[in-house]
Amino acid sequence: MAAVWQQVLAVDARYNAYRTPTFPQFRTQYIRRRSQLLRENAKCGFEPGLRRQYLRLRSQLLALRYGPLSEQSSFRASSVRSSRTTLDRMEDFEEDSRAQGARGHRRSVSRGSYQLQAQMNRAVYDERPPGSLVPTSVAEASRAMAGDTTLSENYAFAGMHHIFDQHVDSAVPRLQFANDDKHLLACCSLDGSLSIMTLSPSPPSVKVTLKGHGGPVTDFAWSLSNDIIVSTSLDGTLRIWNTEDGRCIREVRDPESSELLCCTFQPMNNNLTVVGNSKHHLQVVNISTGKKAKGGSSKLTGRVLSLSFDAPGRILWAGDDRGSIFSFLFDMATGKLTKAKRLVVSEGSSICSISARSWISREARDPSLLVNACVNKLLLYRVADNDGTLQLKRSFPIQHGSQHVHSIFCPLMSFRQGACVVTGSEDACVYFFDVERNTKAIVNKLQGHGGPVLDVSFNCDESLLASADSTGMVIIWRREQK
Repeated sequence: MAAVWQQVLAVDARYNAYRTPTFPQFRTQYIRRRSQLLRENAKCGFEPGLRRQYLRLRSQLLALRYGPLSEQSSFRASSVRSSRTTLDRMEDFEEDSRAQGARGHRRSVSRGSYQLQAQMNRAVYDERPPGSLVPTSVAEASRAMAGDTTLSENYAFAGMHHIFDQHVDSAVPRLQFANDDKHLLACCSLDGSLSIMTLSPSPPSVKVTLKGHGGPVTDFAWSLSNDIIVSTSLDGTLRIWNTEDGRCIREVRDPESSELLCCTFQPMNNNLTVVGNSKHHLQVVNISTGKKAKGGSSKLTGRVLSLSFDAPGRILWAGDDRGSIFSFLFDMATGKLTKAKRLVVSEGSSICSISARSWISREARDPSLLVNACVNKLLLYRVADNDGTLQLKRSFPIQHGSQHVHSIFCPLMSFRQGACVVTGSEDACVYFFDVERNTKAIVNKLQGHGGPVLDVSFNCDESLLASADSTGMVIIWRREQK
């Protein structure tokens, strides 16, 4: 019944941002202490019915004090693995999908809006430099929980842990570690297959190969529970795979017979997947039925190359090969898409990668969007409002003119010191950038690939970094131990 105490911690975490909005350090210490007490209570063996009653009463009291929640749904028992993991996700307590499962509690948009988050943070840190993204000097508890490591230790990736070459001679456009996992990794290849790899026990190996697509695989996504992978291909199909045995559960063919280029799960409801195709269309697909959601379609100005939801799953950003990023409002109940804003990054330049992240748990001001466009720069945008309006904050020079290069945020590193982002590059290198540095922003550079680096991915504790290139090589980098 330890799962009940995990649910209690999740409820507290979601309300924590509103409990003491002007004392972020206290919020961190509160959850830290709360986690310790709940672990102690879990050992006492209270009667299960009493625990559930306590959870209900606590939820009701918090709702009365800080505002109502939607109807309670199930939590995944493994959702709150530790206080450190929970704190890493405090950027959106009430709606983080990993902390509450596919459908959990949700506060109203008005209470959980980006404007409210930004307003709360500005009220406390008006003295900080404009556009600051990372923890302030008073966030000592946050850094202590993440290990209190130095900046040089954060970026000390150098040694190669392993190299996978099962897709040699065919580009690996995407790779991703499984959710909340240190050792499970998947990648897709232009040879028409996907691989699921395991790094433990040693030696690392290919666990299962997913075969069935009739053309190059362009993108894929893990479900929250890691039991399903969805993938898109130039053969015009979306496939749903069982990750244990590699079996194809369902094939959904594009009605326009167009090439499918990208996909992503709706973070609050993994029954819904958004797919982008070569005929400029976005479509929301129910993977249980294989049918498309009513009202869940829209059209961009070009081929849809990249997708990303915000953590609550209310805003979807989509990038195309004409240089535009569109924001859409997503209806949780119906899957309906409503077009909100459009930003032209660079006319005719492909938007290859979009990653969204909120930094509120770091006592920072604004949620952010990380964008790879074919303009030889990595771009960092501020999300200005609830419509997904974007304002450019920083850009970093990389070689990127034609390949589909991707980048990622590094939440745990940024929880310690410095705000870090990592990107591939067409010069066959992996670059680490500290977004707080005005000069010499490159803090690490990994060399070892034989072609343009197309994608990068961290495992859950950021002890390992995976990178993939256009020659089919996947390198696992390990953090040096000081």
